[in-house]
Amino acid sequence: MAVASVPGTAFAARLKDGAAAAFVALVLGIPLIGLTTEDQGGALAVVTRWPLLAQFVAACFVGRMALRWAADKLAARKRAAGLRAAATAPRRREGLLQALGWLLLGAAFVMPLVFSDNRYVVDTATTVLIYIMLGWGLNVVVGLAGLLDLGYVAFYAVGAYTYALLSTQFGWNFWEALPVAGAAAASFGILLGYPILRLRGDYLAIATLGFGEIIRLILVNWTEFSNGPNGIASIPRPSFFGLPFRADGDADDPSFASFFGLEFSPMQRIVFLYYLILVLALLTNLFVTRLRRLPVGRAWEALREDEIACKAMGINVTNVKLSAFAIGAMLGGFAGVFFAARQGFISPESFVFTESAIVLAIVVLGGMGSQLGVVLAAALLVLLPEFGRQFAQYRMLVFGLAMILIMVWRPGGLLASRQPTLLLARKGARRG
Repeated sequence: MAVASVPGTAFAARLKDGAAAAFVALVLGIPLIGLTTEDQGGALAVVTRWPLLAQFVAACFVGRMALRWAADKLAARKRAAGLRAAATAPRRREGLLQALGWLLLGAAFVMPLVFSDNRYVVDTATTVLIYIMLGWGLNVVVGLAGLLDLGYVAFYAVGAYTYALLSTQFGWNFWEALPVAGAAAASFGILLGYPILRLRGDYLAIATLGFGEIIRLILVNWTEFSNGPNGIASIPRPSFFGLPFRADGDADDPSFASFFGLEFSPMQRIVFLYYLILVLALLTNLFVTRLRRLPVGRAWEALREDEIACKAMGINVTNVKLSAFAIGAMLGGFAGVFFAARQGFISPESFVFTESAIVLAIVVLGGMGSQLGVVLAAALLVLLPEFGRQFAQYRMLVFGLAMILIMVWRPGGLLASRQPTLLLARKGARRG
């Protein structure tokens, strides 16, 4: 019998784990919760809040013990399930994930119709879709090819500034600039990937981080090109097949509302932008899913598992890495074009390292290589800070605590899966 199965031993292990978590909470909570400053007669005074700190430590202690108890119960249930349940679990899981994906897709299509009078909800959902598209792009590099990229925001910025300059300086519309911006971002991806092909792990992450900072500093200091920290304003927004979203429209120059005989509302443009990024995100998902089944996609997964074995098998590792960087950068550039068109104004402050960290967290939290996991993680990381606004100064503390709990609960991500895209058929099996 295993030692962990003895009730007394298991409780002692949970108690020790809870005490360690409470100690860490105490050390971190003293400066964050136990001490604060208040204005007393025009001067700042340090005020202690030990009861609140004690409640926080107790909650961490109880929560950690509960998590450990749930983990032990789950492990015991898995052992009792037997080999038959283990054999049928992947198929059941795949069916549930497909059903969840279709459910989320249906909800995404009807959401603007249900909240057509609530701009905050539609704008927040649009932001979620932007991060989903960015996550799917970075998932090619990190999740499929296994290359750690901390400078992904650079390609996001290249796409946004390409559209901003083409539209304001040369009069290009959204659809004309979209493929050009994607090609420009892909070129920068190759430019980044080629010099650092021999780097791996932490060294690769540092190099990509430096590339992202180089792009940001260029945008800040090259004022003749990017207008420096002042940014670029008056970026034209996309139209509906040439029909702009404005109140004044007539027979000679119709607008969206006048052409369809509708009363003008600012929500028409908001809903159109939502459906536009939804279509772009779905095309991105379809594109990446199809690529995974092609030889280049299988080469990405092979590179992720063992680069030395790839070389021994005759795979051109250089081309595989460059293709991953280029395609991931192109998808990030597309998202940047939409971001610039939606905002109407961009500046270097929109493309800091924090954005790269958030997108990377989406990929890791969702489960590297999982398309649906990226959707769930993007919704979680965007919506959690919004729900946390009621906690005022504790907002980011709650956000960080939620992320820690999720990674403790699911260390490999929400939908962790390392299964290959294609499997070899058994001898004599029917081929579809």
